Amino acid sequence: MNTAQFFDEELEEVKRKNGYRFLRTRDFNESGKSTHALLDGREVILFGGNDYLGLSHHPKVIEAAVESIREFGVGSQAAQLIHGHTRDHLELEKRIAEFKETEAAIVFPSGYQSNMAAISTLVGKGDLVVMDKLNHASLIDACRLSGAEFRIFPHKNYERLCEILATYPTSGKKLIVTDSVFSMDGDLADLKILAQIKEKYGALLLVDEAHAIGVFGRRGSGLVEEQKAQDKVDIQVGTLSKAIGCQGGFIAGSQKIIDYFINFARPFIFSTGIAPHLCRAAKVAIELIESEVKLREKLLWNTFEVRKELVNDLHLDVGPSQSPIIPIMIGESERALQFSKGLLEEGIFIPAIRPPAVSPGESRLRLTISASHSKEDFKKLLLAIEKVKTLTLPSPLLRERGRGEG
Repeated sequence: MNTAQFFDEELEEVKRKNGYRFLRTRDFNESGKSTHALLDGREVILFGGNDYLGLSHHPKVIEAAVESIREFGVGSQAAQLIHGHTRDHLELEKRIAEFKETEAAIVFPSGYQSNMAAISTLVGKGDLVVMDKLNHASLIDACRLSGAEFRIFPHKNYERLCEILATYPTSGKKLIVTDSVFSMDGDLADLKILAQIKEKYGALLLVDEAHAIGVFGRRGSGLVEEQKAQDKVDIQVGTLSKAIGCQGGFIAGSQKIIDYFINFARPFIFSTGIAPHLCRAAKVAIELIESEVKLREKLLWNTFEVRKELVNDLHLDVGPSQSPIIPIMIGESERALQFSKGLLEEGIFIPAIRPPAVSPGESRLRLTISASHSKEDFKKLLLAIEKVKTLTLPSPLLRERGRGEG
């Protein structure tokens, strides 16, 4: 078999399984809102992103980025350990630490990279890392590449987590890893229980707050704040790319842990630093998250109202969601693709999520809500779903789904 034939066969197999992916091009829309765009030339309302508060288009965030570009240019010019650590980096790291109620923080060009750095630096050969089955792919990839013994426990089955920690022989470090808000089902981890387990078994606890920041907590800093687990979580990782509306990632923890990452985290040491203007924009966005309480209140109210309509009026299965991530459970990949395509024809974009992002038989539409969505947006959304569902879903529509967590 030649190389070209190999690629052809692999791609054809993906297409046969309804897993083929391609890039869409988003273009400027004169509305000036993060929830409206031209997608492949078609005007649509976006219900598939993670800009939960619409801060990517906030005038103060944009102006902060522009001011920084005028001072520092568009790039950081070097790795942060060389001379790529600017005043904007320093001020953002201080602001993140204050926001997350930790001693220190360090920033990265992406959330994926911060997860890779955190886990691959904390654990290695002779150590044990245990994580929730539904954690984000970046956490799973980091565990596999770390060299540590890697075990998965069924989703939120904390009894099984205890069994693994109690019975697996290791003289090295033990690390528990969890999302706080799970990115596909939109449900929440129980951080208080996890904190008790980590204390009992002498483990470290790492929590990824990617989808919780800007959504939960009195100040909007995340589920760690919401569940009052600040003094129990050893390492918090997160992204600047979702509710913060910018781009990048971070690790927050004690000063000693952050110093350790600065000295030993290869993804930090050998990467050009995140651009300064993203740091300054993110700092302003965090300040807005804390001060603009009504934005967060609107997001949660929008989420509540849409979920209620989907379940009570449209009789759809939205799983265990407790966040602005609302899965519309479909089942078969082909049917999920048909549903998504039908909505796009109605001017509504919701992506179809298929294996390997989810388990076989659990394909879905991943609907996400923003504070920038208007009442008119939701009216169009619900009318489109009602129209398209009759063409794609069997009856009855509201189904019990097995989670396959044996």
